[in-house]
Amino acid sequence: MGIYEKLGVRTVIHAAGTHTRLGGTIMPLEVLDAMREASRSLVAIDELQAAAGKIIAEITGAESGIVTAGASAALTLATAACVTGMDPDKMNRLPDTTGMKNNVVIQKSHRDGYDHAIRAVGVKLVEVGMPYRTYPYEVEAAINENTAAVAYVVTRSRGSLSLEKVVEIAHSSGVPVIVDAAGELPPAENLRRFIAAGADLVVFSGGKAIRGPQSSGILCGRRDLIMAAAMQNLDMDVHPETWKPPEEFIDLDRMSGPPEHGIGRGFKVGKEDIVGLITALRLYVEKDHEAEYRSWLRKIEWIVKELDQLNHVKARAALPQESGMGFPLAYITVDQEALGIDCFQVSRALKAGEPSIHVREGMMHEGTLGIHPINLQDGDETVIVKRFKEILNK
Repeated sequence: MGIYEKLGVRTVIHAAGTHTRLGGTIMPLEVLDAMREASRSLVAIDELQAAAGKIIAEITGAESGIVTAGASAALTLATAACVTGMDPDKMNRLPDTTGMKNNVVIQKSHRDGYDHAIRAVGVKLVEVGMPYRTYPYEVEAAINENTAAVAYVVTRSRGSLSLEKVVEIAHSSGVPVIVDAAGELPPAENLRRFIAAGADLVVFSGGKAIRGPQSSGILCGRRDLIMAAAMQNLDMDVHPETWKPPEEFIDLDRMSGPPEHGIGRGFKVGKEDIVGLITALRLYVEKDHEAEYRSWLRKIEWIVKELDQLNHVKARAALPQESGMGFPLAYITVDQEALGIDCFQVSRALKAGEPSIHVREGMMHEGTLGIHPINLQDGDETVIVKRFKEILNK
């Protein structure tokens, strides 16, 4: 009997992507082995983070980096670092940002539910532009002496300013740019793309395509800002006379003293997650991405071929150029009038069945369900097609 069966919890076929609510992705055995080994010894977390930061820097092209408790935590830490710098008094006062730079500029087309992680620091988001267009002068006009950072969400929204243009505008006023690239892998080239474009801090999820621990993330960028982020994340139950973190990671000479536990203290990262994420990151950059893509495409094309044969169903494949993602997707459109069942009912039936199948629901209002291949194990595509046919042929 498996662990989930013992707990009375059903396992699922995750055909929706990398959603946290469904467990993210499955970690490679090498990652699990590394985490198991890490669990058998104790280490100083600042030293472990410093070692991890060197690897993150090497892979991303950034000056430094840390492993975080997911991408959302990384966004909060990034924002906090831009607000406080290396000032321990400011660190202690967050989320009260009175008297500090406490505005973060963001394009209206980049707003989403995840930016709560930015606002949690106590800053105000200053929206610029329209949902469908932003002009450079709008960003320029929004930046002032109260601006802590400009937030940039990697998105497919048409009319948004490019990262390069935003960096140019922000840096002309000495303002850092935070890039939310949580779900922007693949392609693997994106690990270096945003730093190369001039971003000061970049956020990636560790539990999506990297296949690290689900509760892990990456924050990489300027060394001084990574220092400020780390100081607000580490356990600061230390004595200032004896605490000597690795100098290349945290330069205590740049501070008047250590802060109390920072706003990111609740986002602590265990030694197992740090080791697991770094192991997964190395595996990710070394893997054969083309072979993996071909495997995804075969599954998607087979699903499309099988479901497109059903009456009153239109199935098609969407390649990355169309989907805006680094994956091929399958879209299944149901003629609800002819079949007497709509996408909401189909999705509920898929979830309620055995095994439980979760698909992409973002286009259900258009009568379309989506299938994402990253978590499809060999044979899952057969089960998915079988269940669709059972539901739609009733």
